[in-house]
Amino acid sequence: MFYHLPESSGIAAPALATAVGLAGAVLGLWLTGMRRRAQVVIPFSAGVLLGVALFGLVPELAVELGWTVSLVLFAAGYGLLLVLNRYAYPVCPTCAHDHDHSACATELHGFAGPLILAAALHSFLDGWSIATVQLHVPLGLRVAVPLAVALHKVPEGIALGGILRASVKSRAAAMAWCVLAEGTTLVGGVLGLLMAPHLGTVWITYPLGIAAGWLFYLGFHAVHEEWKRRGAAPAFLSALTGMAGAAALQRGAEALFR
Repeated sequence: MFYHLPESSGIAAPALATAVGLAGAVLGLWLTGMRRRAQVVIPFSAGVLLGVALFGLVPELAVELGWTVSLVLFAAGYGLLLVLNRYAYPVCPTCAHDHDHSACATELHGFAGPLILAAALHSFLDGWSIATVQLHVPLGLRVAVPLAVALHKVPEGIALGGILRASVKSRAAAMAWCVLAEGTTLVGGVLGLLMAPHLGTVWITYPLGIAAGWLFYLGFHAVHEEWKRRGAAPAFLSALTGMAGAAALQRGAEALFR
C-alpha cells in the first residue's frame, strides 16, 4: 500500500540524514585531535572519500544512467578539478615541483573549497532525493530509506571532518564548514518536498556524477600527499582501510534494505 505523506513527515528523513552526517563530521574532527592520531586519520578519511565515490555514488549512477554515461560524468568531474588545479585554483599545491610544503599552515591546504562545494552539492542532492521518495512510498520504505541514507552519511561525515580539519587553520572553522556542507541535506529536503512534484528527481543524477569525480580527485590527491610526506605504507594502509570500511557500509546498507 502507498501513502501520501505530509511535508512535516517527509522532512524527517533528510533531518535524520543531516544529524547523522554532522555526527560523523564531529567524529572525524575528534579523531584528528592528537597529532599521532591525525597522521592515521587523514589518509583514512581520504580512503573513505574514495570508497564513497567508487562504491557508493558510481554504482548508484550506473543503475540510473548506465555505466557509459556514469563514467563520462565521473571523468568530467575529475577533469574539471584537474583543470582548475592547473590553471586557476591550487587544489593540490604539493603536486607542483616547486612547492615548499614546510611553509604551509595546514597539511591539505587548497582542499577546503572544492571539498566543501562537492560535499554540499552531494548533501543537497541526498536531501532532495530522500525527501521526494518519502512522498509516495510503500510503508516499509518509510523506515528503510532513512536508515540506508543515514548509514551512507556516516563515512561521508567522518571523511569531511577529518580532511577539513587538515585543510583549515582551526577546529572551529572546520566545524562551521561541516555544518554548512551537511546542512544542505536539510535544505535539499525542504526544496525537494516543495518542488519535486514539478521537477522530478531524474535530473539529480547528472550533478551527482560530477560530484563523484570531485570526491575521487580529492581523495586520491590527499592519499598522494600523505604518501609523499610519510611514505607509501602508512598512507596506503590507512587509505585502504577507510575505503574498505566505506564500501562495506554502503554496499551492506543497500543489500540490507533492498
